[in-house]
Amino acid sequence: MKVYIVGTGVNVGDTLTKEAEGAIAEAELLIGAERMLSPFSHLEKEQFCSYVPQDIAAKLRTCDCGCAAVLMSGDCGFFSGAKKLLPLLEEHDVRIVSGISSAAYFCGKTGLSYEQMKFVSLHGHSSNIAVNVKLNQLCFFLLGGDITAAELCRRLCRYGMGDVTVHVGADLGYPTERIISGRAENLTDCDICGLAVAITENVDALRHIPTAVNDDEFLREKVPMTKSEVRGIAVSKLNIESDSVVWDVGCGTGSVSVEAAYRCPDGSVLAFDRKREAAELTEKNALVFGCDNINITEGSCPECLEAAESPDKVFIGGSSGNMDGIFKAVHEKNPRADMVVAAVSLETLNEAVNCFEKYGTTPEIVQISVTRTEKIGSHTMLKAQNPVFIISGGLT
Repeated sequence: MKVYIVGTGVNVGDTLTKEAEGAIAEAELLIGAERMLSPFSHLEKEQFCSYVPQDIAAKLRTCDCGCAAVLMSGDCGFFSGAKKLLPLLEEHDVRIVSGISSAAYFCGKTGLSYEQMKFVSLHGHSSNIAVNVKLNQLCFFLLGGDITAAELCRRLCRYGMGDVTVHVGADLGYPTERIISGRAENLTDCDICGLAVAITENVDALRHIPTAVNDDEFLREKVPMTKSEVRGIAVSKLNIESDSVVWDVGCGTGSVSVEAAYRCPDGSVLAFDRKREAAELTEKNALVFGCDNINITEGSCPECLEAAESPDKVFIGGSSGNMDGIFKAVHEKNPRADMVVAAVSLETLNEAVNCFEKYGTTPEIVQISVTRTEKIGSHTMLKAQNPVFIISGGLT
């Protein structure tokens, strides 16, 4: 059977392309959500109302027509159900018909170019707003679920970005279309809900991924912190990917959590510490650095790791004598996780090496000795820091 997957544009009307019209005219069966099908109810064609990929595939397997069209909103290549449907249609002659996406339409309305824009879907997600705005001058958000335009603006304000410009669009392409623009701090009570999108403009967005951030930039109090040079090397050893789930065990001030969070704007960092003051300080630093993809848990490890999402990367800055239990918990969650341990004592070094060899492979061991300069009178003196061992490797 010939099956068209048709992007119907933003309103299944004025933005429908000629190619899409032709595919719909040729099809004997139309499939899609009610909003997609209703404009074609006058046509003498069989209709099947569903947006569930498995149900659509089952219908196509049992029908006896020669041509069908599955109608998708927007464009088939932009946060579309086509992604999950395509693998289920290998037995059919499938043809993709592109449509006008909400991003292309809305950028046209706002006069913004989307070639350097970061695209984020918040359907079913509640984090990764502030961190993406922090890292990108332009972000496009497909709003949904609990994240309304007002909630997005409140999140930006909470993470210190209330001066970011936000453009919000609702019911795009329909007679009820509504577009508003303003600073995030002025749109926290915005009443736009439902089918909505937003674009953020942050002229102060970072132009780099912060690495080995100066220690003085973090809120410190009396909580231990992995120092700048050690942190830079330790985080680099993890090879964090954009969508990684990272564990920071013994997070202290949260300095490692922050640098890891910048490297996984599409993922998350789960920070753990048994001390309340450390957990609270990590939360404060997450706010200061705009990292809303950091989630903090106060509690002892490995007990509090049981309910945590499976990690891809794990940093252990403090184990409180529970190194073996932490390694075991990681191994049970993901036996292919990459791990890095920072140790300042020979006992911790020995414990970490034994754990790597028990649960993984022989690790790489690097010893770092950092010496900084300090001005005393007219002389510049050398001030040595405590040597640190960085033990890294994978599990098996």
